[in-house]
Amino acid sequence: MNGASLAGPWLPWQRALALLAWVLAMAVGGAVIARSHFSADLSAFLPASPDPGQQVLIEQLRSGVTARTLMLAIRGGEPNQRAEASRALGAALRALPEVEQVHNGDVSVWRSSGAAQWLFAHRYHLSPDVTPERYTAQGLRDAIDDTLVLLGTPAGAMVKPVLEQDPTGETRRVAEAMMPAQAPRTLHGTWASRDGQRAVLLVQGRAPGSDLDGQQALIRAIQKAFERAAAAPGAQGLELQMSGPPLFAVESRERIEQEVHRLAIAGTLLMGGVLWLAFASMPALAVAFVPVASGVVSGIAAVSLGFGTVHGITLGFGSTLIGEAVDYAIYYLIQARVAAAPGTGWRVWHARSWPTVRLGLLTSVCGFAALVFSGFPGLAQLGVFSLAGLVAAALATRWVLPACLPDGAAGQGLRGWLGRQAWAASVQAGRLRVPFIVVGLLVCVALAAMVSRHGTLWQGDLASLSPVPAAQLQQDESLRRDLGANDAGTLVVVQAPGVEATLRAAEAVGRALDHLVEQGTLAGYDSPVRWLPSMQTQRERLHSLPDPVALRQRLAEATEGGPLPARRLEPFVAAVQQARGQPPITREALAGGPFAPLVDAMLMPRQGADGGRWMALLSLQPGSEPMDAAALERTLQSACGTGTGGAAPSTDRPDLPTVTVLEIKRSLDALYARYLAEALWQSGLGALGVVVLMAVALRQGRRLLSVCLPLALAVVLTLGLLVAAAVPLGILHLVGLLLVVAVGSNYALFFDQWHRSGAVDTEALASLVLANGTTVLSFGLIATSGLPALSAIGQVVAPGALLALVLSAAFAPPPAGR
Repeated sequence: MNGASLAGPWLPWQRALALLAWVLAMAVGGAVIARSHFSADLSAFLPASPDPGQQVLIEQLRSGVTARTLMLAIRGGEPNQRAEASRALGAALRALPEVEQVHNGDVSVWRSSGAAQWLFAHRYHLSPDVTPERYTAQGLRDAIDDTLVLLGTPAGAMVKPVLEQDPTGETRRVAEAMMPAQAPRTLHGTWASRDGQRAVLLVQGRAPGSDLDGQQALIRAIQKAFERAAAAPGAQGLELQMSGPPLFAVESRERIEQEVHRLAIAGTLLMGGVLWLAFASMPALAVAFVPVASGVVSGIAAVSLGFGTVHGITLGFGSTLIGEAVDYAIYYLIQARVAAAPGTGWRVWHARSWPTVRLGLLTSVCGFAALVFSGFPGLAQLGVFSLAGLVAAALATRWVLPACLPDGAAGQGLRGWLGRQAWAASVQAGRLRVPFIVVGLLVCVALAAMVSRHGTLWQGDLASLSPVPAAQLQQDESLRRDLGANDAGTLVVVQAPGVEATLRAAEAVGRALDHLVEQGTLAGYDSPVRWLPSMQTQRERLHSLPDPVALRQRLAEATEGGPLPARRLEPFVAAVQQARGQPPITREALAGGPFAPLVDAMLMPRQGADGGRWMALLSLQPGSEPMDAAALERTLQSACGTGTGGAAPSTDRPDLPTVTVLEIKRSLDALYARYLAEALWQSGLGALGVVVLMAVALRQGRRLLSVCLPLALAVVLTLGLLVAAAVPLGILHLVGLLLVVAVGSNYALFFDQWHRSGAVDTEALASLVLANGTTVLSFGLIATSGLPALSAIGQVVAPGALLALVLSAAFAPPPAGR
């Protein structure tokens, strides 16, 4: 078909075949998209091959308890109204199948759920004070005296009912061990904010964090339950506040969908209006969107086939393709009009302009190919989308547009005026040396600004990709303070082969942490062994309990002369005897009970690990002084018997436990730093590939310099503008710079072509000006997006593309013979 079609006008069957092939390709792409899964989970922008510490963090971000926990606040009314509404809402939520746990400080729930009875029945398994020394005569005397002292305090109301069954206070000791160091304030029997103006609750859903439909169902169920609670007599004027990762994920998905639709519609209308002014032809306007549609459909389908899911940011990135894909259509529709014989304009364009467009396409492919191999799936998706979209748009321009309009656009519109203005500007710029002086000064200023920010030029964090508004983040931080939660805390990750080995290692770590708590270095910590001690520890505790005869003798000695005679403690003797015969608590025995979710949140099988390794998570509550994480890790490793003199624990012994101290904020910062460093390295590699490709194609150092210099200057000046505007540069700004090179290479290559051939006129210049105008407008629209990821790309490409055209014209030699 290629050779025959170049000999003359396209035959009807050839045009029909090209159009049919395009329609079939679009149908196949549409079918793939219809079956695609779309996601708004920002964990797609986390590394696919993280280090062990980062892997733990990523697993928790994706499927941990935090990813399915919501924080609620009830505002308005009086404190007693808020407390009553909190109790009513908590009771309603606990009955919902979508909810796993609700915490609001209501202690009555412990009794009604059976949690208090279970703790009382297993107090000797759980109390850390159950030792052989405690059940000697002297140990019993001290323990009973401590309990009796509490009778005259506010805690006496809880101690007195169980005094004869638990005179040593094991139940109280278990409760103290389970109480967090930073518990919320209690007001009228429920949790309240620090200022007492809100009732606060924690709700944990059953659906994993990645199941956004499940999270959305949870949020709606909570809202309906609150509406019923707020409708009760005396509850008027109350309002519900909600925050947490599930809400952020659901609202981010909705926000991304709305923004993608808005940008697609607004971009289409904007481009349509500009093209209508340029061509004044409906057929040309319709045909101009063929490469755009081809690129968007191909990009989405390629990402879906390659990754199994399409991220919302990737989908939004597709709207940026409108600005570049329509350039191909503009080049063809205008430049194909130069033919003298009807029906042969496409041949002239193919001979003169297609090689330039093709080389520009290859430079774009070379630049974005580096992203495809990124270790971050989100970044790799952007690379795949760009490659597939640009290639499809270029192929549609090459084969489909000639079948639709063999001689380009028929209408004139304003492009003749655009071409004349561009010609006058280029002639004037060629006569003056002022533009070169101005560009040189601006480049020096831009370089100086970037040098002044050396080391901080590229900054930001993973949160810069999040579409969550700042007001919501502030509310989230406020609720976390009221609830005593802290995202920027520290985790101790203990791993070992099997549940028992993991629990024993966690106990060893806990003993070392207890010393830090006593010293004030830590305010406290949470550990799964408080609800599920190791089998060895439980057996040791139960073995510490004396038989009835020995216990009665020791009690008689311990209570002699005291206010509590031994004869009243027969219930205690019976309870100890019963505990001696109980089996140890197992993880399986906790299943379905009130403490199973607590244990499962801190004790879990290692995902993807060999050898059946398990992981225990101990969250630390910092004290007044900052901790040295490295020193703490060495201390804990030594306590576990895995110390390696400061080095990381050996992975050659899978039978040994490992201990890692994970500072969440610092780990996230390191994650983003790795993300950015990898992207910078890949972008540099892509830029080098572009230079090599152009060097091979142009074959002359002077031509290579005239093409590459405007692109390099455009990148430098764009960065200088962003630095001057105090814009924090992140990973998506880097992707925008790649787009500047991709778009700008077409301009520079066209000026190089015209210099060599001498074939340039106002129509040709109009095609570049119009293409640049559509690019600047479309990316300017994207710069207004409420999604930071898309806005960052628009902020870079809109000024960068304009600079690339101006600089390409300024540095291009005059056409041969002109």
